Amino acid sequence: MHDPLDYMTLDVPGPTVTAVTRPFWEAVAAGHLLIQRCRDCGSPIFYPRAICPTCWSDRLDWQPASGKGHLKTWSTIARPAHPAWTPVTPYSVGLVTLAEGPTLLTHLLAEPAVLAAGLPLRACFVRVGAATLPFFEPQR
Repeated sequence: MHDPLDYMTLDVPGPTVTAVTRPFWEAVAAGHLLIQRCRDCGSPIFYPRAICPTCWSDRLDWQPASGKGHLKTWSTIARPAHPAWTPVTPYSVGLVTLAEGPTLLTHLLAEPAVLAAGLPLRACFVRVGAATLPFFEPQR
């Protein structure tokens, strides 16, 4: 497993920030997660979007997420698709189902040998190049 400081020197592009995604990325930069919730049907929503994928309402609010979840599935990357990721290879990415319901694709800060479906995880925030990204690590 790599030290989170290893990611700071990577020269990789950051996330694309739009008017819709800006609240999410500002919260991540401040060290916490936000998800959207539909005011009409109550569905929790991630990834950020302008319209509820359940009922098509545009009445979406931002709410704090606990940052807790569990691992659904994962892959350990042994050969990066872009050479800028070579210094932190191998690294693991996975689908994490948040306690609030939505699933997100994220980096995992854990040894591959400890990764297992259902593993309880918690969010941590890692500087990657010029951006802060939400990573997940095993809950302590």
